[in-house]
Amino acid sequence: MLTSHPTPTSLRRPEPISGAGKHRLLTGKSASFRPRLVRGGVRALISSGDSKTGVEIAADQKFIENNGSVVSSSSSLNVRAVITIRKKMKEKLIEKFEDQWESFINGIGKGILIQLISQDIIDPVTKSGKIAESFVRGWLPKLSGSPNVVQYGADVAVPQDFGQPGAILVTNFHDKEFFLMEIVVHGFSNGPIFFWADTWIHSVKDNPQSRIVFKNQASLPSQTPPGIENLRHDDLSRLRGDGKESRKLHERIYDYDLYNDLGNPDKNEGLVRPVLGTDERPYPRRIRTGRPPTRTDPNTETRIEKPHPVYVPRDETFEEVKQNTFSAGRLKAVLHNLVPLIAATLSKSDIPFTNFADIDNLYKDGFLLIDEDRKDGRKNQILTSAMKQMFTVGDRLLKYDLPAIIKRDRFAWLRDNEFARQMLAGVNPVNIELLKELPIVSELDPAIYGPPESAITRELLAKELNGINVEEAIKDKKLFILDYHDLLLPFIEKMNALPDRKAYASRTVFYYGENGILRPIVIELSLPPTDSSPRNKFVFTHGHDATTHWTWKLAKAHVCSNDAGVHQLVNHWLKTHACMEPYIIATHRQLSSMHPVYKLLHPHMRYTMEINALARQSLINGGGIIEACFSPGKYAMEVSSAAYKSLWRFDMESLPADLIRRGVGVEDPSVPGGVKLVIEDYPYAADALLVWSAIKELVESYVDHYYSEPNSISSDPELQAWWDEIKNVGHHDKRNEPWWPNLETQDDLSKILTTMIWTGSGQHAAINFGQYPFGGYPPNRPTLMRKLIPRVGDPEYEKFLQNPELTFLTSLPTKLQATKVMAVQDTLSTHSADEEYINQLHHIHRLAFNDSEVQKLFEDFSVKLEEIERIIHQRNKNVELKNRNGAGVPPYELLLPSSSPGVTGRGIPNSISI
Repeated sequence: MLTSHPTPTSLRRPEPISGAGKHRLLTGKSASFRPRLVRGGVRALISSGDSKTGVEIAADQKFIENNGSVVSSSSSLNVRAVITIRKKMKEKLIEKFEDQWESFINGIGKGILIQLISQDIIDPVTKSGKIAESFVRGWLPKLSGSPNVVQYGADVAVPQDFGQPGAILVTNFHDKEFFLMEIVVHGFSNGPIFFWADTWIHSVKDNPQSRIVFKNQASLPSQTPPGIENLRHDDLSRLRGDGKESRKLHERIYDYDLYNDLGNPDKNEGLVRPVLGTDERPYPRRIRTGRPPTRTDPNTETRIEKPHPVYVPRDETFEEVKQNTFSAGRLKAVLHNLVPLIAATLSKSDIPFTNFADIDNLYKDGFLLIDEDRKDGRKNQILTSAMKQMFTVGDRLLKYDLPAIIKRDRFAWLRDNEFARQMLAGVNPVNIELLKELPIVSELDPAIYGPPESAITRELLAKELNGINVEEAIKDKKLFILDYHDLLLPFIEKMNALPDRKAYASRTVFYYGENGILRPIVIELSLPPTDSSPRNKFVFTHGHDATTHWTWKLAKAHVCSNDAGVHQLVNHWLKTHACMEPYIIATHRQLSSMHPVYKLLHPHMRYTMEINALARQSLINGGGIIEACFSPGKYAMEVSSAAYKSLWRFDMESLPADLIRRGVGVEDPSVPGGVKLVIEDYPYAADALLVWSAIKELVESYVDHYYSEPNSISSDPELQAWWDEIKNVGHHDKRNEPWWPNLETQDDLSKILTTMIWTGSGQHAAINFGQYPFGGYPPNRPTLMRKLIPRVGDPEYEKFLQNPELTFLTSLPTKLQATKVMAVQDTLSTHSADEEYINQLHHIHRLAFNDSEVQKLFEDFSVKLEEIERIIHQRNKNVELKNRNGAGVPPYELLLPSSSPGVTGRGIPNSISI
């Protein structure tokens, strides 16, 4: 078996092979290939374990070229490999010296060894492909079009009977890693051969194994050329690891673990959090880091706190452009978080908004560091001066950009029709459902949560519909509901016991009128039953008197708070970020990089694991920003787990299936996506179906191309292992559910892949990049409420009657909470400069296929998305579509495929990259 382990002693710089010398690469501890040049022909042996026996390739010295190439006969072909390496954009002085040293080492031919492996010609002894090798040589690397990209050359002499290379082994003898973009081999009869890499090559100091880079050609397992079949298995085995030890940052090992790293019991009892991924609290799996358990809880993994990096496989980390963008975003978040924290410390209290001018000043004047009531003026002057020096800004450190929702109409958020419009065209347009029957009934245990019937009765609806027959409205599909009752009610008592948190479980009923406008008509807010109030359900309508007018506003704010929490914890984090991670892990563990499904999915996996690791470190962790600023507080991830348990199922993550399940669409094969919308002017769904159908068309054509033979799906061992692992390991807690699709036919595979690609691209874009445009104005979308709605007899009721505006504003998040959320939403809504969008022809698709038919599929897909962009622009100009056009109404652009960098409120990246 041919594998690729230079030996630990190769940490010493090897001497180049010459006519007077020999070069030896010793083995590691697993079966390995180790060339050794001797006189007297070619012979080879299989090595295993720590055996001293190794594979020996011998050649008469007169056939050993000065550049170190191995030649196995008197006639050979000279080929040239061009190695493209990306350098750092910003280097420290010491790194520049290190680069000069590396260039010197490469120049004398001792830095990078490449070994070409024949895919066709089998060595009769090793039973694997023949090998030709050479060190990279050249004193001055060739500069490419980019100042940070350089190219080196390696001249390789290969036997005339070598055939075509199918893989290259790369060994890095430098002291540190380097980023290999690609290798192109020139000199073979049918043109240059591309070896796409885009990978970090570790130093032999860290790992003696050579890296395996395959030719850019998609191959099913059964089509693997015989010379590289062993390498295909070997590469996957390395990526899986052994499930032991703590992972090191240079490694590329993909394995699974529970969400047991969110709490920090060693720090204090207040940061204890339950493990997610158990029978009681099911959850998808995350990447395993292997860190040791905490001292106080053996079930909790020790944490790595920022700014120290959390392990993800090396190639999953941010590239430098992304790191710079994200660092800038983090700096902005520091400004936005640290300054209010300092101000709060100086004033000894967290300050609520007391009038709307306080909010407006965030966008006009900003939030001042200097506290007018400071007692120690000198101390604060020093602090202010230090902040100025650190950030080179003036006193106004907290000035926000005006969010899109109030940029055109600052009072839009007050109106009922805007409240309803955002359920169809806002940042969370995926929870509204058709109200199919009355009475509305809870599925919670009535012995614990009280009578199951909702307080929203047929009679109440009839009153609010002004004479419209309720039964006819239901039959004509005019009534819709936003129902968070059953998900939230089990947590309300614990949430309301937290300081300054007050929440209800909510239901909201909407009416879709003949004028095409959706409007809310009834809101139900529920608390857990008590002995004195076994039916703690309160109903609100918009009314006409002043008091009802304000209580209606407060009720809508509570609904928005619930919607913000469900959006962030369920639809955004759980259903896109967390659920994609097991797909990514399984893809690397079970699908070779040669596999056509791997090549299809690869662009849709970029950066996701890194952003998830950062979220576990700072956002969803115990004491993190989500807990600090959203209603569920320390129970946030338990709410997310409850949603996974009761709501998530893979087959319903398909866009058409979700729309049909919610009753907002009906099956219709004659329209894009196969679904006709019940509300025609539903911007999210209408645009999403266009993108979904384009993805579906691409995937179906792609699958048909590679799996044209009968039983080719069921007989693909890598593919079957991949799907089996996703179901049984990645989503272990759901492994026995009957709704998992089978994977036997082309149609099965197409549906699975379309759902995954849609989840990581269009679905995430639709619910992520509108976070600041909609949530950047706290009254429009408060992430928590701090007070229950005053009722007659409550101590706060008289204050409410005297100053309802103050009651409303002091019920919203404080200035500190609001600015924290705004900073995070601003960062999460930002496209980096190196974003890869779904309408762009990805480089892996441009280079990875020698098949013109497959290349045309991706070119046609890009053209299709350009057409979709034109259609969306036309829709946004259509005056008949009132949910995306009108006085002060922002256009719906979240599903426009392209975008420029920054907070644009548009653009579909290939992957969950932020």
